[in-house]
Amino acid sequence: MITAAVLAALATACAVGSWRFTTARWTSRAPRLAIILWQSLGVSWGLATTGAMLAYAVQPYDVGALPGLIAFAHGQAPARAWDPLHVLALIAGLTALAVLIVVLLTAGVQALRARRRHRMLLTLISHDDPGVPGVRVLAHPSAAAYCVPGLRSQVVVSEGALKLLSEDELAAVLAHEAAHVRERHDLVLLPFAALRRAMPWSKVVAEAQAQVELLIEMAADDRARRYCSPRRLATALLRFGTAGAMPTPHGMLGVQAQNVMARVNRLVKPDPELSTSVRYGFIALSVSLVTSTPLLWIFQL
Repeated sequence: MITAAVLAALATACAVGSWRFTTARWTSRAPRLAIILWQSLGVSWGLATTGAMLAYAVQPYDVGALPGLIAFAHGQAPARAWDPLHVLALIAGLTALAVLIVVLLTAGVQALRARRRHRMLLTLISHDDPGVPGVRVLAHPSAAAYCVPGLRSQVVVSEGALKLLSEDELAAVLAHEAAHVRERHDLVLLPFAALRRAMPWSKVVAEAQAQVELLIEMAADDRARRYCSPRRLATALLRFGTAGAMPTPHGMLGVQAQNVMARVNRLVKPDPELSTSVRYGFIALSVSLVTSTPLLWIFQL
């Protein structure tokens, strides 16, 4: 009973923390750290929510949630008789866990299929350009710049973007897209897209996905400005924002028209970085969230 109560309290704390986190102002000063914390909150919330139900369900075994599930799977008889509440909790917990796993796998498979189809399409409507080596140029008049993530990643720009941007601005945009590829931001977004699919009615989940989408753009901006002028990247973003850029294809990562001014402002006038002690504090919190829930699944309190 104590384990189930602790897990339920942890799930509630993660949900409340996620809601409060959506209004936090420090995240733009350390986007990578904020992404890690978002991931920790999401993992802990999912495991704690399902774990609370399953820990209560397997109480007749007088063991932790995971050992109890293993015993149930092997057909072992519990130490105490089942009652309707424990059976209902078992059904609800297993259903919730199955839904989370299925939507995650479904989102991953759909993303892979979308990228495979898009790569095939690019062979028909794009070409190489000696002026931008290693980049596929899309035969389209609208401005577009995005990457196709994966093992065979590609960076794509449109002919409209080549006409819109100066040489320095184009280099900044390409550095931004290369950062998405290098840091595998597609994998960062995948769990949040899956959670949104599982709970389309949740405003907190929708806001969390939007926040993470913005944070990965900021993280890519930070990496790109190591190789280019931040002002050039800011100018390129403004050009995309005012030119009516082409929407990024599904499953890809590209220049977004949303939140352009927030990104431009932090590029032109960056806020001071978080102190080392604050950074270590958030890292410790993330580690605690990720490790505490599995331990509660295993051990009985």
